[in-house]
Amino acid sequence: MTERASGTERPLRLGTRRSKLAMAQSGHVAEAVRRLTGRPVELVEITTYGDTSREQLAQIGGTGVFVTALRDALLAGEVDFAVHSLKDLPTTQPDDLALAAIPRREDPRDVLVARDGLTLDRLPQGARVGTGSPRRMAQLNAYARSHGLQIETVPIRGNVDTRIGFVRNGELDAVVLAAAGLNRIGRIDEATDFLPVDAILPAPGQGALAVECPAADTALAATLAELDDPRTRAAVTAERSLLAALEAGCSAPVGALADLPADEQAVHEMRLRGVVGTTDGSTLVQLSITGPVPTSHDEAMALGRELASEMLAKGAAGLMGERAL
Repeated sequence: MTERASGTERPLRLGTRRSKLAMAQSGHVAEAVRRLTGRPVELVEITTYGDTSREQLAQIGGTGVFVTALRDALLAGEVDFAVHSLKDLPTTQPDDLALAAIPRREDPRDVLVARDGLTLDRLPQGARVGTGSPRRMAQLNAYARSHGLQIETVPIRGNVDTRIGFVRNGELDAVVLAAAGLNRIGRIDEATDFLPVDAILPAPGQGALAVECPAADTALAATLAELDDPRTRAAVTAERSLLAALEAGCSAPVGALADLPADEQAVHEMRLRGVVGTTDGSTLVQLSITGPVPTSHDEAMALGRELASEMLAKGAAGLMGERAL
């Protein structure tokens, strides 16, 4: 795409949540769109229900609480496009909105931010570990059980500063955060341990961004599509297909990761791993399948559905509070 003079066209309006992390993520996308189009891009800050509610995500439903207000602004014409954390998006895409781009994924792993430089394998007996995610609670508690460790997972809400503050003030021994978020705000050096995906699988789509615009604006959708990373899209589509086939919302205790190295050309297979567990860690269903690298949306969806079917056959349905039976 050729760059155009920016002085003759109105700025593109990018809808974003107000948090420091959301603003940083949206700022990266805004800069990429400026380079693509030559047009100025202005950030329009929007407050979502998930930002204002103090309830735990599992209580307020989880699914869509961070995206509904942004989508409403898109459909009302108040913004031209919006940036979300992909893991916050409901798995069903509305017909009137286009998921125009999924840029290259950041590190999908979770990290520990702990006192005294503690790592996961060095947490003391009785350690208090904060997280707002049932998925993380389930896997942390399962890890502790399998290693003869007693920990207390403590539900927390709040932005990165608030969560790390619980450790700094001694209220908690550690908190678990997404590596991608800390990377994007330049604070990854505060992580004391990168949690291995063999122990803690991330949320489906974790580390990836979603760029949405009205489906009717085909010209903008085509422009934004230039930011898309096909490998990332294939991987996260498979992960989200698993989540959808399990009929679970984004606050359910489901982890998934499609292993697809972004920088290796000669990759022919993709392994998709999934986990569902009770939040106390007493029961986990953890399986994986390997198949050819998906070359279409339908192939990626099929891989997720196949793994979900195997997990449901192993008893995954009974481990999810949100499943509609």
